[in-house]
Parts: sequence; C-alpha cells; structure tokens
Amino acid sequence: MSKQIILLPGWGLGIEPLQLLAQELRAALPDFNVQIQPLPNMQGQDAAQVLQQLDQQLPSDCWLVGWSLGGMLASALAAQRQSGCAGVISYASNACFVARAGWSVAMPVATFTDFRALCANDPSACLKRFALLCSQGAAEARQLSRLLQVAAPVDELARALAGLDVLAELDNRQAIRSFTGRQLHLFAEYDALVPSAAAKAVSELNAQAQVEILGRSHASSVAEPQLLAQRIARFIQGAEHA
Repeated sequence: MSKQIILLPGWGLGIEPLQLLAQELRAALPDFNVQIQPLPNMQGQDAAQVLQQLDQQLPSDCWLVGWSLGGMLASALAAQRQSGCAGVISYASNACFVARAGWSVAMPVATFTDFRALCANDPSACLKRFALLCSQGAAEARQLSRLLQVAAPVDELARALAGLDVLAELDNRQAIRSFTGRQLHLFAEYDALVPSAAAKAVSELNAQAQVEILGRSHASSVAEPQLLAQRIARFIQGAEHA
C-alpha cells in the first residue's frame, strides 16, 4: 500500500489553504509522506491536457486528495490511473461544478457566467467575493474570509480565467462511475459553492464510493482541518487493513 499522499488545491487561492490540513494529516499518519502539489498553469489547455500534466508530475500509486477543483482533478486522474492509484478523496468537489443536462445539483450556469465576468473585469472584487463564498457557513465566517484573502496569491488574470474554464469543463460523472479503487467524497453542510444535495447524486453514481457530509463550509480545509484529517486518515487506514 502506498505511503504517499498528494494534496491538490482548489481554484484561485494557491496552496496555502491546504497547509493546516497537511500538518494534521502528517500528525494523524506519521508514516506517510504528505505533499501539496500546486495546480498546473492551465492557460491554453483543456481539462484533458491539464490531467496529462498532472499524471506526468505526480508519483504513481499515490493517494490523491483534492479540494474543490483539486478534488475534481483528483477524481478524473484516479479514473485514468485505475489500479495505478491507491485511492481518491475529494472535499467540496462536485461531479460537475456547473449545472448541465442531467446534473442540476450544481452552480447555475448564469451564476457561473457572472462570476467569470467579475473575474475578468475586477479580479480583486472577484477574490473578495470568492473568499466570502468559501467562508459562508463557517463558525467564524468573517475571520475565515479575511484569512483566505490575505493568503491568496496574486495570480495572473489569464491563469485565473483558464482555471475557471477547466472547472466549468470537467464532468466527472463517468470518472466516478468507472473508478474501481477506493473513493471517498466529502461535502460540506452549508457550502455556498457546491451544494450538499450533490452528495446524494454522487453516491448514486457508484455504489462502492463512500460519500458523506462533513464540515460546515467550502473552506473547511482551513476552518476544520483536524476534522477532515481525522476522517481522511481513518479512510486510508481502513484501506490498509482491508
């Protein structure tokens, strides 16, 4: 069984929001090597090309753990790797981030279109809006929002928009159905970006996948890192002893 865990971050906030989760995972799984992998530059690339980059960059047979966009990429890559992936765990990641035919439990197209336009026209206002949405539902939402804004990297506009386009393109319904390895998908109860109602829909894609509601906000990786780390650790330990 692999002793390597790769954490993939979400859109727009860089690797900093996963540092606390990584620390908690190292404490919970001291014999594992836990690393955070920055997302590739997605400019001029579609989702398939981004996944190809990640496949080349990441070690084989590792555990893939991702938050939001990172979780969607982790699920897609796990399906490609199949037995070459120890298992996949996503947090606050939908099968489709943007609603489409046959998948209504997602962000409405109009809402996403408005958000992308805000990103293109006023990146700083977009970041503030995004941090507020990530924090909604948290016990200390305002404090969490400020923390996310301070930690966020100053990303190039073109990179940010390219990341949104990949987020909108990804459709992991078949990936979740087809992955034969261990998978755990965690949703936040009050997530303002990925509706918790998506948990039931994701569970119906694959009867072998574990799907649960855990945590309060989209950014529970920052607000409740110990809670997430303990659940992830139990899942991985259970796989080791299976």
